[in-house]
Amino acid sequence: MKPTTVIFDMDGLLIDSEPLWEEAGKETLAEFGVSLTDEQYHFSTGLRTKEWVDWWLTWFNIDKKHALTAELTIVKKAIDKIGTHGIALPGALEIFPFLKERGYRIGLATSSPLALVRVVAEKLQINDYLQAIASAEELKYGKPHPQVYLDCADALGVSPLECVCFEDSFNGMIAVKAARMKCVVVPAKHHQHQTRWDAADIKLTSLLDVNDEMLEKL
Repeated sequence: MKPTTVIFDMDGLLIDSEPLWEEAGKETLAEFGVSLTDEQYHFSTGLRTKEWVDWWLTWFNIDKKHALTAELTIVKKAIDKIGTHGIALPGALEIFPFLKERGYRIGLATSSPLALVRVVAEKLQINDYLQAIASAEELKYGKPHPQVYLDCADALGVSPLECVCFEDSFNGMIAVKAARMKCVVVPAKHHQHQTRWDAADIKLTSLLDVNDEMLEKL
């Protein structure tokens, strides 16, 4: 089936927010006297904050009574940091008019809370392009579960088989494939060489690489 719809992840794909989420997470865990390595952090990229907190509190054997406070602290820190310091990643500003001119429906499916989506959409000035927004914030399961992508397709009124999704994380890529959608992955530069991205339909170095020829391959 020919794709009619493009759905985007947000953090690490459209806006360079992952370093800022990392800062927020590490600063919050530091309050409990523990620290994450860069490798540990990137292993958990793509999880919702609630799941991220649960994972690392379990790993470091920290009492779960602190989970909600840690989650709220991380989200507040991240929104403040991204609102102030977040910048668009290469191609993020150009791809929306490019797709709109070609008649694609456009949606966004993210693990982040809607409060952050509003900040990012305003910062990048993409509100007018987004025909549907789905957040996994309140879902029973987040990525790598496909529900947030299925919800976005449903809101757009299309079959999952019509959708091409852009992701930057491994958990996100698995969610897309589980939803039976095409996946274009744009990994962080220092992860580009990893063979795990072979599960995607196409791998790009940045959104600047999107063109008509690439779309025709899907």
